[in-house]
Amino acid sequence: MAKIPTPLTAHVTQLEMTAPPKASLPVPVNLQTAVIRAPDIPLHFYRYLYRQVGKRWHWYNRLKMTDEQLAAIIHNPRVSVTVLYVNGAPAGFFELSKESGDWTELSYFGLFEHAIGLGIGKWFLLQTLYAAWQDMPQKVTVTTNTLDHPRALQLYQMMGFQPVSTSEAIVQPMTDKELLKVLDG
Repeated sequence: MAKIPTPLTAHVTQLEMTAPPKASLPVPVNLQTAVIRAPDIPLHFYRYLYRQVGKRWHWYNRLKMTDEQLAAIIHNPRVSVTVLYVNGAPAGFFELSKESGDWTELSYFGLFEHAIGLGIGKWFLLQTLYAAWQDMPQKVTVTTNTLDHPRALQLYQMMGFQPVSTSEAIVQPMTDKELLKVLDG
């Protein structure tokens, strides 16, 4: 009988930024990079990106969605998914949602495990923020938690985000059977 994973407790921090970043960073050296928006991204490719970035950080929400539920979110005209490629292979992604004319949410951001440590994280987050501020919203928001990369909160604050609220959340990991079904489908 399959063991049900133990729920995890996370301390959640919501942050916002009310002005575009002032920072400028050069493209990391000795890496070929491309940042490409993926309109109408195929669901299986999105799930691949989401799983590759999120498996270390306990991202499950989007994996539990049906095709219809996921498509309704990521194919919504207010949502954009952009993929980072390093040396020709996917290495991360970000998802933005224009919540209103004056508010954009950075819904998801992260790197594949093989891209962590290449010195590309800050640069990629800066590219993400340039995209988020493209339509000149009044604010950009992001939510992170203690299950994310240990330096995520610090990095967001370094880029100009300020914490606006905190809470606790319970994350229910998927069973191996649930995960295999999603990844096999």
